[in-house]
Amino acid sequence: MAKKTVERPVFPFTGIVGQEEMKLSLILNVIDPKIGGVMIMGDRGTGKSTIVRALVDLLPPIDVVENDPYNSDPYDTELMSDDVLDKIKNNKEISVIQIKTPMIDLPLGATEDRVCGTIDIEKAISEGKKAFEPGLLAQANRGILYVDEVNLLDDHLVDVLLDSAASGWNTVEREGISICHPAKFILVGSGNPEEGELRPQLLDRFGMHAQIKTVKDPTLRVKIVQQRELFERNPKDFKLKYQEEQDKLMERIVNARKNLKNIGINYDLLEKISKVCSELNVDGLRGDMVTSRAAKALVAFENRLEVTPKDIFTIITLCLRHRLRKDPLESIDSGAKVQETFRNIFSI
Repeated sequence: MAKKTVERPVFPFTGIVGQEEMKLSLILNVIDPKIGGVMIMGDRGTGKSTIVRALVDLLPPIDVVENDPYNSDPYDTELMSDDVLDKIKNNKEISVIQIKTPMIDLPLGATEDRVCGTIDIEKAISEGKKAFEPGLLAQANRGILYVDEVNLLDDHLVDVLLDSAASGWNTVEREGISICHPAKFILVGSGNPEEGELRPQLLDRFGMHAQIKTVKDPTLRVKIVQQRELFERNPKDFKLKYQEEQDKLMERIVNARKNLKNIGINYDLLEKISKVCSELNVDGLRGDMVTSRAAKALVAFENRLEVTPKDIFTIITLCLRHRLRKDPLESIDSGAKVQETFRNIFSI
């Protein structure tokens, strides 16, 4: 008899008050996962993990191959495990089911084996079979992988996560045996800057960087507390109250995903984005690419077809602020510096 898993109630995304910068970053990454994930830094108790976990309810269910530990896509060979690929090549029947988009939490104390998976060397030698126990990266395939307190995670483990997120594949090698499986996910990390920053070369590999500040307005603070109390008193009724808004937002995200390929960006605007990056001494070309992708995702979300300078201004701080070299003597905030440079180059 199959075990029934009890899902804990998740606060509705549309019921969250404030934190627009963070919400926009997450929505744009869901529309175009190639943006490269989000790093969320902010004070403790500002609802970082609540917002991330709320995101999963906005994502449509996905088709997967039944009993496959990698959430293999039955129609896309790039998102299939080797077993499923072999079955399709040999014209064997596969059973397809729908599941909720996976949302995997990575615990702070997780080992590399738990994250990447392990190879049973004894079985491989004695039986001549590749015996692989999938890890969290396999479970996160085609979903979201959330790492709370990512700045406290071992640097090597952060490297592994970022490599998989960028390539869409996870490779495990032990004693000359190699296993490779799809691991395409949106990586979301959060942390408190008081507990230490990520190394710049790791920070640079996150597509966007959202800063969360504690709400100062007493009226808004009261509203947030009341919302939370109402949710805790009766989660079912509270979610029902926001169901219509949730459905509308989900529809917008689904449509934006479909329309993304039709969005155009003028060469002149691309050149100006590169000028901003160059002026700010941003290393490499990641900043240019992410800014262009995020602007297109925003236009798709707003159901338009052409990127404007205003769209670029909306997202450029999120895409570049974490790529600036830190100068201890600099008095201006990195976000303000990005905006100032943007205005000079775009003449706004």
